[in-house]
Amino acid sequence: MSLVELIAQADERGLAAGGLACLDRCLPLLGADDEVLRPLWASLADGADWAPGLEKARAAVPAGEPDNEAALLARRMLDAAPAERTADAVRQWADACSVASLRIHRLLDPAAEGAATDGIDAGRAGDTADLPPLVAAELRRQTAVLELLAAHGAQGLRRALDLSTEGRRVLRAVVSRRERNESGTGG
Repeated sequence: MSLVELIAQADERGLAAGGLACLDRCLPLLGADDEVLRPLWASLADGADWAPGLEKARAAVPAGEPDNEAALLARRMLDAAPAERTADAVRQWADACSVASLRIHRLLDPAAEGAATDGIDAGRAGDTADLPPLVAAELRRQTAVLELLAAHGAQGLRRALDLSTEGRRVLRAVVSRRERNESGTGG
């Protein structure tokens, strides 16, 4: 099933987890503490209101650099998160987070530089043939999170968080490598 189909069929918890996982993986761009979103993950597990945790996260996460498109996309994901976790609200947010996260990964993927098209829409629809490696890996993580929640409900949250943590480490390494290359101290 394509990512677009999974989003269309997901329930409120799966959608919220999908959007949250995209945001979680992109935290390194904002210089945020890795634990800042933990209260939101916990609210998904126990069904509690996530609005208080969302407000705390928004206050704790730096705004991002104005000239850094990837960081601005990541911050918009957090800012756009609906305070009320209804299926309709989180479906739209999860879909937007999916696209934003894939764009962020494309912006940061060295293999994507100079590519004629970004392929994100085609990838989300199931055609992954022309996706750069970092984008393809992010698409696989997004798909896996939604599949886990569809198959296991709340019990799938732990594995979804693990996938998100893995993706965050990958993105942090990419960002670090890019910064070293731009400063001329790495290779």
